[in-house]
Amino acid sequence: MPFMKGKAPVRRSIQYLSAGRLALKEKIRVFSVNYNTYGDHHEGARDFVFWNIPQIQYKNPSVQVVTFKNMTPSPFIKCYYEDGKQILIDIDSKDRNEIMQHLVKVIGKTQETLKAEAKFAEKQDNPANFGVGCAKHCICEVPGQLPCPAVVPVPKHMRGKYIYQMKE
Repeated sequence: MPFMKGKAPVRRSIQYLSAGRLALKEKIRVFSVNYNTYGDHHEGARDFVFWNIPQIQYKNPSVQVVTFKNMTPSPFIKCYYEDGKQILIDIDSKDRNEIMQHLVKVIGKTQETLKAEAKFAEKQDNPANFGVGCAKHCICEVPGQLPCPAVVPVPKHMRGKYIYQMKE
């Protein structure tokens, strides 16, 4: 397979990409990383770009992710919000796990928000759901189901009331 060639091809697998922990807040539009390809205090930033940037891009398709190499004396991450504000995060001499933990805490969505979004997406995507807040109000609106008993009476052989009376 052509996508399994190159340096660390596991980075291109769906399982690895979807395992990313950083879901950026809705207002962030641009996520930029500045680092050098040389120097000991840039090593964590290089590892972060190599291993975690693909996950961030996969988890946040509406965010522009930019990397700048060899343009700065110290590594940093800069996020641009839709209202023009910017946030600067220093990642000098940190390893990639420390960087990721800090980013999840500062610019990531909270666990409660992620759970609520997952529940909302699950609720809307499943066509079998019916009731208040769903596409169909009643089970009778689903094709192949019996109509509402309020509109069309249920046949007597399907009612427990008549079946039990006939046995006696």
